[in-house]
Amino acid sequence: MRLKFTKMHGLGNDFVMLDGITQRIKLSPEKVRAIADRHTGIGCDQLLLVEAPRNPDVDFRYRIYNADGGEVENCGNGARCFARFVRDRRLTSKENILVETAAGILELKLQDSDQVSVDMGAPVLEPHAIPFEADIQAETYPLEVDGEVYTVGAVSMGNPHAVLLVDNVDQAPVETLGAAIERHPRFPAKVNVGFLQIQERGRARLRVFERGVGETRACGTGACAAMVAARLRDLVDEELQIQLPGGFLTIHWPGPGEPVTMTGPATAVYQGQIVL
Repeated sequence: MRLKFTKMHGLGNDFVMLDGITQRIKLSPEKVRAIADRHTGIGCDQLLLVEAPRNPDVDFRYRIYNADGGEVENCGNGARCFARFVRDRRLTSKENILVETAAGILELKLQDSDQVSVDMGAPVLEPHAIPFEADIQAETYPLEVDGEVYTVGAVSMGNPHAVLLVDNVDQAPVETLGAAIERHPRFPAKVNVGFLQIQERGRARLRVFERGVGETRACGTGACAAMVAARLRDLVDEELQIQLPGGFLTIHWPGPGEPVTMTGPATAVYQGQIVL
């Protein structure tokens, strides 16, 4: 199978983009892992497959696969790259694009520069829907890991997130604690883990250990979840600039019941073909 692809990134969170509209593509976890391998494949954090929609009221459908081959529900950086990809490939001429995902319908808006705004929908906070094991919904939850108790926020942005406040993200144990929380039994579908340092009410820093990937240079849904977790505790205002290792995202959230809007760049790196 010969596939045409585009390599893209959103703040260093990198993707292999596949056009499943003009070419026939059948993926398996083994093929995804082969493509994502940074030594013997193209290399990426996630693979994104663009398809024709099932819903006649939207423009496209896309599917997201982590580097380990598992399919996931949502990816904010991937959504921005998707919007730029379908325009660059001339699959659409629209500036406002509706796309069907496993997490629901997203609205994407291309701006004059390389910036893309994404309506990520309202966050899900009910524990059973995240999913997270807890008796009642709360702003924070105690979580025991290896004999230590940590305070976390639990949010779904179409995929599950745990958010921890830290004094300094540079010193946070992202690889070790992130990996332990990712597979914690109270998160039955595993979880993305964000380490959030609030600098002031409009600025913060964030590192994210992504489920099935490890730490990435940026995580769009992780930035949205971090905003929600912090705002529920009245630690930030309704617009927050979040610095990730790969760059900056602007997150806007008025409060519970309202959608989260994420704005940031999407960049094409190169195009090519791969034979599987």
